[in-house]
Amino acid sequence: MQDILDKLEERRQSARSGGGEARINAQHEKGKLTARERIELLVDKDSFEEYDMFKEHRSVDFGMENTKIAGDGVVIGSGTVNGRLIFIYSQDFTVFGGSLSETHAEKICKIMEMAMKNGAPVIGINDSGGARIQEGVSALAGYAEVFQRNIMASGVVPQISLIMGPCAGGAVYSPAITDFIFMVKDSSYMFVTGPDVVKTVTNEVVTQEELGGATTHTVKSGVADNAYENDLEAIKQTRRFIDFLPLSNKEQPPTRQSFDQHSREELSLDSLIPDNPNKPYDMHELIRKTVDEGDFFEIQPTFAKNIITGFARIEGSTVGIVANQPMVLAGCLDNDASRKSARFVRFCDCFNIPIVTFVDVPGFLPGTAQEYGGVIKHGAKLLFAYGEATVPKITIITRKAYGGAYDVMASKHLRGDLNFAWPTAEIAVMGAEGAVKIIFREEAKDQEKLEAKTQEYSDKFANPFVAARRGYIDDVIMPHATRRRVSRGLRMLKNKDVQNPWKKHDNIPL
Repeated sequence: MQDILDKLEERRQSARSGGGEARINAQHEKGKLTARERIELLVDKDSFEEYDMFKEHRSVDFGMENTKIAGDGVVIGSGTVNGRLIFIYSQDFTVFGGSLSETHAEKICKIMEMAMKNGAPVIGINDSGGARIQEGVSALAGYAEVFQRNIMASGVVPQISLIMGPCAGGAVYSPAITDFIFMVKDSSYMFVTGPDVVKTVTNEVVTQEELGGATTHTVKSGVADNAYENDLEAIKQTRRFIDFLPLSNKEQPPTRQSFDQHSREELSLDSLIPDNPNKPYDMHELIRKTVDEGDFFEIQPTFAKNIITGFARIEGSTVGIVANQPMVLAGCLDNDASRKSARFVRFCDCFNIPIVTFVDVPGFLPGTAQEYGGVIKHGAKLLFAYGEATVPKITIITRKAYGGAYDVMASKHLRGDLNFAWPTAEIAVMGAEGAVKIIFREEAKDQEKLEAKTQEYSDKFANPFVAARRGYIDDVIMPHATRRRVSRGLRMLKNKDVQNPWKKHDNIPL
């Protein structure tokens, strides 16, 4: 019996060693961790349960039958993060470059199906050279099988992709379907076609980093949600991030003990809005002074910075935050900001996370670039997302809420549950000066009359009380009371129950 047990342990050790010591050292020399090291850091100590450790590929072409390594380039299993169940797969670059074979794909599909059956998040760590060329169409079929599982899991369990190495060609579509993508600077990249193909087809000369590096995708394309300095920081932040998410769409967001009083008042917020209506201020200050202990996990902080999205807690429970940022483009909505925030709102609605919206928006960004880029459709995505959302929605208008952007930003007319305004709020079709020039064209020629009419318009409309009189604003609140009012509102809305009409699915303007 002992001989059998010893042989089992030998097999386990062989499987754990992946592609061997030399390849593991090569991985470390690149500043990258191995597949198993990443898992060990991500999950709680001694909580990982591995499955299919001994699975091997079935390929017999190009001499592959003579090269088989247990596990076939991906480690799968379950574990816990801060005591909460997760499922995970981690591609092993030391085994055939982490390339995806038919059996490699079967392992990933297996763990995703387990995640859906058991109602827990699935985390994929991508570090792969792509489809295994020796297997041809079987590898491509494997990718499609993974994509199908991603689609079925969407909105059922949270899906997180960690890009910790190459991810190219068809491989990029699995992360693209998942809810969040985190990358590592200087060691990870994503692109559909590599630099050599780009040069051949378009004659552009570009490096891997320029084409699909972490900075490219977190600043320019918006494909990724955040980028971290190294594997260790990425995993550490992922552990923190998971704490904000429910395990599945059947659960409420997690609640943890908070030592921050829900009735805390922030007197400094009374002077946050500058006297000059054209002067910016940092919306991050309002967010951090409203949420528990100033803890805010921002999503896509370097992309479309004119709008802020992220997760925080109020009275210990997770909330999604959406806020215009006056420091960038005066807080105007544009194509990128609309797409960014619409996807975030839809994620929150999928997973029962209340949405708190801070509004200071002078409108949609004008110009041919925006119109040609489809701002009509992109803006419609955001209003569609807010309008279909059935989770608790609380909106606070701090200053400007002009034109269609007022409607789009979680207004009462898009089923906002509680809509508050600060006394500094200006809710109107447009700014006073622009409005007066349209309404009083003749007077506009006389500067003195223009100024008088502008002041008259401002006194009448550039305040929250016209909207409040019509019931579009539930209350005009003191800025320092924002946290207290939001906390009470979320408590009141805890058991909110709204059902949309039955449909197979909606047809959001993609």
